[in-house]
Amino acid sequence: MRPDPLILAFDTSAAHCAAALLLGERLVASRLEPMEKGHAERLMPLLEELLAEAGVGWRDLAALAVGTGPGNFTGVRIAVAAARGLALGLGVPAIGVTRFDALALGLPEPVAVMEDARRGEVYLRDGDAPARMAVLEDLEVDAPHRVGSAAGDGALAPLYPLAEAIARVALGRLGSEQPR
Repeated sequence: MRPDPLILAFDTSAAHCAAALLLGERLVASRLEPMEKGHAERLMPLLEELLAEAGVGWRDLAALAVGTGPGNFTGVRIAVAAARGLALGLGVPAIGVTRFDALALGLPEPVAVMEDARRGEVYLRDGDAPARMAVLEDLEVDAPHRVGSAAGDGALAPLYPLAEAIARVALGRLGSEQPR
């Protein structure tokens, strides 16, 4: 294994296929392809292309990181199943990372993170409270400066693109007893 771990992260929980390759703290390559359908067909070729672009192979990976939602159920299932299969085949850990953890990475704590859930609803995690679904118009955001990513235009933008943030959160968890 390399001195700096090589982590391949990916997410298909929304209308995209996103992937990033992190070597230690350095972003090596990343891709974001908007798409409404076809995640299952596009994910593996996208990952192959990312590895080829970086000049590395599957066996060079120290870990996989996967977005675990919230988001589109089928999309989450596609990414998690791919991560599980690859992890078993490669003998590396698969580390699940929520969108909340990824979007809040590097933002001042405590932070409330909201993501559009469509139909006027949002996925919400306020600080350390459990995540929940909420109707957007029913919310009273008493501290808008704490919102990391709101449906529409957030007060604070995430510091990293989603797949890169998933990789960075996973890097922090790599080597722990419970990397998931």
